[in-house]
Amino acid sequence: MRVGIVILPEDRWWAAEPKWRVAEEYGFDHAWTYDHLGWRSLVDGPWFSAGPTLAAAAMVTSTIRLGTFVASPNFRHPVPFAREVITLDDLADGRLVLGVGAGGQGYDAEVLGTPELSPGRRVDRFVEFVDALDGLLRTDGFDYSGEYYSAKGARNLPGCVQRPRSPLLIAANGPRAMAYAARQGEGWITTGQPGAVSTQEQWWQGVATLSARFDETLAETGRGEVVRCLSLDAAPVFSLSSREAFVDAVGRAQELGFTDVVVHWPRSGEPYQGQESVLEEVAADVLPGIQGREPVSDDSDG
Repeated sequence: MRVGIVILPEDRWWAAEPKWRVAEEYGFDHAWTYDHLGWRSLVDGPWFSAGPTLAAAAMVTSTIRLGTFVASPNFRHPVPFAREVITLDDLADGRLVLGVGAGGQGYDAEVLGTPELSPGRRVDRFVEFVDALDGLLRTDGFDYSGEYYSAKGARNLPGCVQRPRSPLLIAANGPRAMAYAARQGEGWITTGQPGAVSTQEQWWQGVATLSARFDETLAETGRGEVVRCLSLDAAPVFSLSSREAFVDAVGRAQELGFTDVVVHWPRSGEPYQGQESVLEEVAADVLPGIQGREPVSDDSDG
């Protein structure tokens, strides 16, 4: 089991920089930030861009994997984004992990003034986005023609440090997107079944259902095992509300076949409200005992 942590891009760098350093010192396997223009209840507050944040984080760390949790086509085009990915992987010396998702409703989808897409159309656009991004990162002089995106002779030199490209972890909760993740990604990210849940047990039951569905979907592709990453804080109970909550959540995720879990740096208010003392306790007493904590790697044929 590998454990990662999300650091929201809401603090000025003098306050954010120590968190990225400490995440590595604590022994987390990967550290992530949200890739939004603004996010939910925090949209009226301070917010910084994911790309420059990860570039700065790469400069103050040396071993921890760094990633987007998650990039989406809501405000991105795969051609310029591929250049960002190549640059970030270079700055991180091959430590970038690229989480990607279809993008939902809300500020990111509205701020550019484009028409709202149905869930099915968002998946259509997402498949194009990832297919194009995959080709752009692998191939110099890449051409692509789709309904949503196009590229003509797009250059990618020098390419990613990681070959053939930085690993893609595809966020998916619905059946169609999960099938695409099983076919295309080096890994799968999930937040649990869509829709509101009122209890912790209901959430875990939904996660178990999705995990079983992904098992079946992956078997149908004929591929071997891939990275399976669960966002623990999509649950009603914050994973770092206590040491016991964290240990229970990691254990349950492992039983369901997840290879990786992700938690969030505790904040002073909602969401992810908690005490940094719990994070410190978990880092000191729990993380060292979790076995098999090797970095996410691009071992799949993708």
